[in-house]
Amino acid sequence: MGSVTPFPGAARPDQVGFDRLELNRILDLYGRMVAAGHWRDYAIDLGREAAVFSAFRRTAERPEFRIEKRPALRQRQGMWALVGEAGQVIRRGHELGPVLAPVERRLMKLVEE
Repeated sequence: MGSVTPFPGAARPDQVGFDRLELNRILDLYGRMVAAGHWRDYAIDLGREAAVFSAFRRTAERPEFRIEKRPALRQRQGMWALVGEAGQVIRRGHELGPVLAPVERRLMKLVEE
């Protein structure tokens, strides 16, 4: 048997990231907001302390929402946070679903109009 050589651009162990189920849930919401005509772009930032998914109405603006995963806060307020455009924390929690609820409600209002 041969030896396995790690890919040079692979994620570092000290880097926070989204797992497949989390990213699927976030991208599903993003896709529905794009289909409703509200969001047009997104960005993902993976760092040492947090992984951040930012959703933009237009590319040149500040993100309308940021979904942050901070594992260091897991035992306190919860590692998930939904942050608004002005930087205010809208919702924080231990699970992703309830944190995304305000955006889901906004999507329902957009679809009804």
